[in-house]
Amino acid sequence: MESTSLGTLADEQLAVAREHSAGRSAHTLYGGQGNALRQTLIALAAGRRLGEHDSPGEATLQVLRGSVRLHAGDDTWEGSAGDHAVVPLVRHDLEAVDDAVVLLTVALHGVPGT
Repeated sequence: MESTSLGTLADEQLAVAREHSAGRSAHTLYGGQGNALRQTLIALAAGRRLGEHDSPGEATLQVLRGSVRLHAGDDTWEGSAGDHAVVPLVRHDLEAVDDAVVLLTVALHGVPGT
């Protein structure tokens, strides 16, 4: 059985994000080619964002550290550590209010290659 310490990984990725010129870092915990589920830990330094993008499938966002704003169309959701949200199926972006780490879970519609 494979397991990961989310706390340790969050700390490591946040340190990378703080030092990276883009102010962000990501690590795929599970998924990739051939999987219908993908989980990615994303770290963002304060004030940084993931630009507007579409979701490849149904998605949820769990805030592990700090606080974030999810902008989707005319709606804005603010979440802090321990909060969970369903990501709307419209173009959206994610902003770190302060140093933040989130767990993004995406259920892809169909497995590539099948």
